[in-house]
Amino acid sequence: MTSCQPQSTSETREEQAHALCLRLLTARSRTRSELAGQLAKRGYPDDVAATVLNRLAAVGLVDDADFAEQWVRSRRARAGKGKRALAAELRTKGVDDELIAAALDGIDAGAERLRAEQLVEQKLRREALTDADDTKVMRRLVGMLARRGYNQSMAVAVVSDGLAAERERRKV
Repeated sequence: MTSCQPQSTSETREEQAHALCLRLLTARSRTRSELAGQLAKRGYPDDVAATVLNRLAAVGLVDDADFAEQWVRSRRARAGKGKRALAAELRTKGVDDELIAAALDGIDAGAERLRAEQLVEQKLRREALTDADDTKVMRRLVGMLARRGYNQSMAVAVVSDGLAAERERRKV
């Protein structure tokens, strides 16, 4: 026979908070800050949130460094984001600057330019180019790269090179 002793309210609040965090983590990985925000939004006290988040971190379910690396890899591959945009996105997720710098450390200028060239090439393949279009196409493509976090000087160079290469390809 088992005895049914009532749990203290702090233990039940911790279990509820833990269950909430696990549900949120099932959908996608999250930063400690995101989870803390969700717990606060639902009225969990700071001490309960800290206990639960420490438990999750201890077993490896909450790891901001790992989150940042995965985020950078995923957003570069799928959305073609540049370093500046990735850093801004990670800041809004509550990742601290040291972890952001470490996650972005693997992207050198050559890799960033290569990704920008791929994006421009994809867009230019679908573009109907007429002689009067160059400034309009240039403005649109530089804007696209800027919104994705690439610096303007690199964007202008990449788009200029891409336009010239696409015109040459279409001559043949």
